[in-house]
Amino acid sequence: MKSLVKTEHGFGHLEIQDKPVPSPGKNQIKIEVKYAGICGSDIHTYEGHYKVGVPVTLGHEFSGVIVEIGEGVTDFKVGDRVTSETTYYICGECRYCKSGDYNLCSHRKGLGTQQDGAFSKYLIARKESVHLLPENVDFQSAAMTEPLACTYHAAAKTEINEGDIVVVIGPGPIGLLAAQVAKARGGKVIITGLTNDKVRLDKARELGIDYVVNTQKEDVKDLVNKLTDGYGADVVLECSGAVPAAKQGLDLLHKKGQYAQVGLFAQPDIPFDLEKIIQKEIQVVGSRSQKPADWEPSLALMNEGKVNAKALVTHEFTISQWEEAYQAIKSGEAIKVLLTPVD
Repeated sequence: MKSLVKTEHGFGHLEIQDKPVPSPGKNQIKIEVKYAGICGSDIHTYEGHYKVGVPVTLGHEFSGVIVEIGEGVTDFKVGDRVTSETTYYICGECRYCKSGDYNLCSHRKGLGTQQDGAFSKYLIARKESVHLLPENVDFQSAAMTEPLACTYHAAAKTEINEGDIVVVIGPGPIGLLAAQVAKARGGKVIITGLTNDKVRLDKARELGIDYVVNTQKEDVKDLVNKLTDGYGADVVLECSGAVPAAKQGLDLLHKKGQYAQVGLFAQPDIPFDLEKIIQKEIQVVGSRSQKPADWEPSLALMNEGKVNAKALVTHEFTISQWEEAYQAIKSGEAIKVLLTPVD
């Protein structure tokens, strides 16, 4: 089967290879991939900023149909429409595994990073990671369950109350999903971006986000102060992974406000304003990926129409069209790109 494989570390080194069709072992499920989303981390991996266990088939955001089940699988059947968490292996013994925080297990192996992922025709998932798709969740939407679960995970680390002013920095797929999750939790949401984010800011308006701000044309702090009698925002979800955005986020918060870092930074050394955190008693939390408890609520948000993930899909390509997909993302033309398998 044709698979899109990262063969070496560094920029590029991504090629279509013929790999054997896998078979499920005990407690494993074989899934035929319908759609697989390109994540920001896939871009970082391609560009050499993020290291994976090469050689490995990339892709960890996906939906599909079960085509074969292994011994010990009783809760699923062939033909089920599913998605899967990225977790392929955990130690099961550390304090994080025992608390359900699999994303923090030091021995964890993930689909598309250490284990062959979804940029292929078939993949193998562990049964504990697989989730059935609700009736109203189609395959395109379901391929975005993982990034939605990441934003649900981040929002759950903050306390968003009815009417709270929540600033989402960065209108990429993660930011647009985070804004919808924050609205579903009762927040009044401001999403920010730059002039070259026009397509994404327009999408935010289409999705009904309360306030959409181009920070190169408008002063978001003035808006926040107007909405809060000068106090500042209650919550900031930083989804861009840009250092100036992180600095801005701390400035927008009121004293004792909540800051969650969701976006990944491309560079390893990040200057951060600890003095502002101290003086304003800001609560800062990092949010790494997602965990099992985030998946069913995320599927429910889509099933109930509270999050429209499919609306973010602007482009579809086959896995053999990686370069075209990459250019669509880097140009700012695309919001979310889904890939499909090739025979």
